[in-house]
Amino acid sequence: MTESAMHLLNPAPFGRILPAMVTPMKSNGDVDYEAAQKLAKQLVADGADGLVVNGTTGESPVTHMDEKVELVRAVKEVVDVPVISGAGSNDTAHTVRMVEQTQEAGADAVLVVMPYYSRPSQDGVFGHYKAVDESTDKPIIVYDVPGRTGLKVKVETYDRLAELEHVVAVKDATGDLAAAVEKQQRTGLAWYSGDDGLFLPFLSIGAVGIISVIAHAAANPMRRLVEAFDRGDIHEAQRLANQLAPLVHALNGDGYQAVMAKAALKVRGVLDSTFMRLPNVGPDATQLEKAEMGMRAAGLL
Repeated sequence: MTESAMHLLNPAPFGRILPAMVTPMKSNGDVDYEAAQKLAKQLVADGADGLVVNGTTGESPVTHMDEKVELVRAVKEVVDVPVISGAGSNDTAHTVRMVEQTQEAGADAVLVVMPYYSRPSQDGVFGHYKAVDESTDKPIIVYDVPGRTGLKVKVETYDRLAELEHVVAVKDATGDLAAAVEKQQRTGLAWYSGDDGLFLPFLSIGAVGIISVIAHAAANPMRRLVEAFDRGDIHEAQRLANQLAPLVHALNGDGYQAVMAKAALKVRGVLDSTFMRLPNVGPDATQLEKAEMGMRAAGLL
């Protein structure tokens, strides 16, 4: 096989570079759907080939059902890439309602977080996703982020989830590469990295792409990274991963990803208002400076 014909990565059902898109808001706290459309188009122009709306980075804990539905509609109107909607809660009945309404609004898939805080049993986790599976006609991406949910999901539970009709992919923010290898090989599900700093390592163990915070500023080099890896140019992929490391630390290091994503967009001149609903507070001058320094260190300004 010639190098030009080589492809190391499996097909990606929803694209390879998917920003976990912020939700622009006006200074009075209203969702700014026009700004969201502008942002969505910019991210696709940058190199994103899928978008996630209504995720944690999109302030999903503080946006309401009608806003989530309208955001899906607004973004779907202006882009021709897959639009995935976050539709998760620790209340199964509420999750089902979100899934039904966001898919009716046009979402191409739903991202459903593990039920957080209440720490259900493994049977409870399976029952949660089974209820979602029975309520949707669209693909489901399981979102596993134990640092936020307080929930550890066993590999045997993944086996059961993979048997559900609509579960096709996982957003893995566990940070556990060894477990990801076993889960992916056992289930055959499409694997997406949920950690910017582990993008390249996850590609090396079979992931097909990433759902990302830094893609708000770095979709282009991230696309070049994944393309380099796919054609077998591992040194170029490593170079790009190292180049992006300062941005990863700047936007993710303090744990305020939604805040720092808006800061990066403000620095880029893509977002005018960085207003956020409490308990989040929009970026201050120090955070804006940190985002700018990270972008400069990564060669993006």
